Amino acid sequence: MTYTPDVLSLLPPAAAIILALLTRRVLLSLALGTLTGLLVYSRFDPVATMTEAWTLFAVLFSTPWILKTLGFAVLVGSVMELVRRSGGIDGFVHLLQERYRMLRSRRGALLLVYATGLVIFIESSITSLIAGAIGRPLAGRFGFSREKLAYVCDSTAAPVCSLLVINGWGALLLGLITTQIGAGYLQGDAVSILVHSVVFNFYAVIALLLTFAVIWFEWDIGPMRRYSAPHVAYEPEMKHGDASLMILPLLLMVAGVFVFLWITGGGDLLKGSGSSAVFYTMLLTLGGIALQYRLKGVMSWTEYGAAALGGARALFPIATILLFAFAIGKVIDLVGTGSYLAGFLEAGMAHVWLPAAVFVLASIMAFATGTSWGTFSVMLPIAVAMGAAGESYMPLLIGAVISGGVFGDHCSPISDTTIISSLAAGCDHIDHVRTQLPYALLAGVGALGMFLAAGYVIETP
Repeated sequence: MTYTPDVLSLLPPAAAIILALLTRRVLLSLALGTLTGLLVYSRFDPVATMTEAWTLFAVLFSTPWILKTLGFAVLVGSVMELVRRSGGIDGFVHLLQERYRMLRSRRGALLLVYATGLVIFIESSITSLIAGAIGRPLAGRFGFSREKLAYVCDSTAAPVCSLLVINGWGALLLGLITTQIGAGYLQGDAVSILVHSVVFNFYAVIALLLTFAVIWFEWDIGPMRRYSAPHVAYEPEMKHGDASLMILPLLLMVAGVFVFLWITGGGDLLKGSGSSAVFYTMLLTLGGIALQYRLKGVMSWTEYGAAALGGARALFPIATILLFAFAIGKVIDLVGTGSYLAGFLEAGMAHVWLPAAVFVLASIMAFATGTSWGTFSVMLPIAVAMGAAGESYMPLLIGAVISGGVFGDHCSPISDTTIISSLAAGCDHIDHVRTQLPYALLAGVGALGMFLAAGYVIETP
């Protein structure tokens, strides 16, 4: 069955986004958005809709990268619960605060989370989760909200990963650029084109600078003003916690992703599988924790199993939300939402305005579909083809696609990255979306201005 994209293609994402904002029930909203999309795709035939639903979930549960991503979401709960029960988090905070005297204020605590997000650029989910694991015990101690923590996690993860592209992001973009070179729309080396394009990733740069300013000046705007955490006395979960019980798992997570990207890429990090890398990294980390904790006598095997199972069980609802996020993504692809939106850009347009128009449409597409990578896959070929027709500066257009994808994804309540950032910080998902939105819009407006200026300067004959 095929579906010709039309205005009804907008119904699935619109239903999911509006319901999520109104009801604050993300899983229900994603499920109803998926059902709406299947109804549209099957032309409102109930029997065909049920058949398509069965086929959809059969495909999802037979797709290796989806299964590995869901496994990762559950296993990371086991890792975090084991570290928490071991006293490693308390030991790490004590190490920074008392021995090295690095944490003396709310600003310093959030800057630590921010720096963590900058340094760990291997994979956006890992970045958010590690930054959140470090920031959560500091939130109550230094009086900042979990929503502010989620904002810092989210606004460093994707921007950094889309700028420092020695990761799965770079692998995807290189593949798309290489395809366009093969089609004759681009000339030159794919790596060189990507490096030049990243320079024009204005949204990511502005988002990182804005996040730093928000932390430094303690700038709360919009809904963020309503969320604050009172200063409370710091009560360690375990006296004299050992910082190594947290540091070693973190090191395993960071190193493991690089190792498994290298292995799955056949010796090339940029060709590695991100989903495989994060899944195998979690297994490696759980094994390392088991060995370390047993050697140190921190936990018995029974305690280890109970903690691991409890952590996995706690994150099972998040894995379910991710499953339906993937489901609605597939449905949106079936009904051609991205292609329908892209059609608005295919009309003739002066090249001066083209970079800004690409950025705006990529932003709308990412917001509607909840995926920056999907937006890259749809928009990059269209932007390049349009640019080739008028000999536009291609890195600028590719940079506009990357910026728009990250911006729209940051604003979308159905994005898996915003879901994971909420999980990392331990806050309500819709609260995170609402509190982050004003900051994302500020950065988005700034990026739009930059693309307008760049289009005028670079594309003017």
